[in-house]
Amino acid sequence: MADAPTLAEAINDTCPWSGKPIAEDSLTTYNGHVVGFCNPGCRDKFEAATGHFEAALNSEVAE
Repeated sequence: MADAPTLAEAINDTCPWSGKPIAEDSLTTYNGHVVGFCNPGCRDKFEAATGHFEAALNSEVAE
């Protein structure tokens, strides 16, 4: 299993949703980059949004 992402690896310092500082427990990896959020709820909202977007792109490619 890969190591968990760290704050030092994050490409941002503030949450893209709230503008608050990012937190260690609220990191995700997107397109090979660590993205930070202020809380797990913001992280989960981002993961859901990008998941829907990627699913739509993949269905377009498959057609």
